[in-house]
Amino acid sequence: MKHTDAVARHVSSSAFDSSTPLAREIADLTSRRAFVASQDVPRPEKTRVLTVSNQKGGVGKTTTTVNVAAALAHYGLKVLVIDLDPQGNASTAMGVEHHSETPSIYDVLIDDFPLADVVQKSPEGDTLYCAPSTLHLAGAEIELVSQVAREHRLRTALQDYLDSIAEPYNYVFIDCPPSLGLLTINAFVAANEVFIPIQAEYYALEGLSQLLNSISLIQKHLNPRLRLTTILLTMYDGRTNLAQQVAADVRQHFADHVLETVIPRAVRISEAPSFGQTVITHDPSSSGAVSYLEAAGEIARRALTTPGGSNEHESAGL
Repeated sequence: MKHTDAVARHVSSSAFDSSTPLAREIADLTSRRAFVASQDVPRPEKTRVLTVSNQKGGVGKTTTTVNVAAALAHYGLKVLVIDLDPQGNASTAMGVEHHSETPSIYDVLIDDFPLADVVQKSPEGDTLYCAPSTLHLAGAEIELVSQVAREHRLRTALQDYLDSIAEPYNYVFIDCPPSLGLLTINAFVAANEVFIPIQAEYYALEGLSQLLNSISLIQKHLNPRLRLTTILLTMYDGRTNLAQQVAADVRQHFADHVLETVIPRAVRISEAPSFGQTVITHDPSSSGAVSYLEAAGEIARRALTTPGGSNEHESAGL
């Protein structure tokens, strides 16, 4: 019995040893939860329109779009997500209808529907809205070729919508397909900022130069106000040397644009869409939700001091 008691005391003391990696991780997460619960998230002077783009698939682009948007809405900011990806994953994660009969962003681009007719309020929050995608959008790349002002159709629709509403949006996020076709070009022309999620793995920087060249061409020929303002490292596993090296390389090349916050690999982030939710609603105390809340606050504060921010350029509004 004495031996058993001694073992139990040893196990108990080990489990709560503050020097163990697990205990430090729990303490760190507890501290971060307290920070995001009390952080001040400033409102931009004008509507910020950000295109979330990366032509490499599987980097957490849509996941980042909906969770950053939901995080900003969590702090009371008014946010619109435009789902420009034919897969419609952003619409699913935000819990809005997007079946084939639903008025969608396809109708806006191809049939000149007013954007106001397709925007839905997300059940995720009172200040979070979505312009959904449907499968019809898969054919939009071809149909746009013959349209008048084909590169400017989203910009015109968004401008008309923002001009028509009494209470302005603080943020508009445009979720792009993983390609550099006409849908993505429409997104670049409609936005003033580019937000690039980068997976913390070996191929993270592959293809990024092509994306930056495309942004440069858009700046030169279609939208001179477009700026790369934000890069976010996603699917980060700090236990691996590879993730640390990728993060160091990205920060070295894009020091002015990379957020300090990184998004970890987390089960809660991956499973949230299956419930028609963002991780902010699905499990607000999880490490994934806390990370996106931190990222949202950092994005909001950086706009006040970084190039492309609302106090230095007109890039904060259309």
